Amino acid sequence: MKYFYGFLTILGIIIPYMEFIPWISENGFNLKILLYEATENRISAFAWLDIIISAVVLIGFILYEGKRTGVKHKWIPIIGTLTVGVSFGLPLFLLLREIKMEKMKDS
Repeated sequence: MKYFYGFLTILGIIIPYMEFIPWISENGFNLKILLYEATENRISAFAWLDIIISAVVLIGFILYEGKRTGVKHKWIPIIGTLTVGVSFGLPLFLLLREIKMEKMKDS
């Protein structure tokens, strides 16, 4: 599972940024345009609201499960979720948790 989560972590940063980087190069860090385009129609708003709720749930899961299992550096997938998205933060946390579980098993 470690390699699976690692692969998805890489995909989770590359694929979203393949769309975001060109957008940034065209529009700069213009928050007004970003918010307008994110809520331009109901399906865009639906997608963004779904992502926001998923990110909040994920951060709660990272904090709870990370503390419960003793995962170190929980802040990294939280920052990853806030700067890239759930597609990066979730597999990264699962990778860190899997590494911790392997270490516990070997002890």
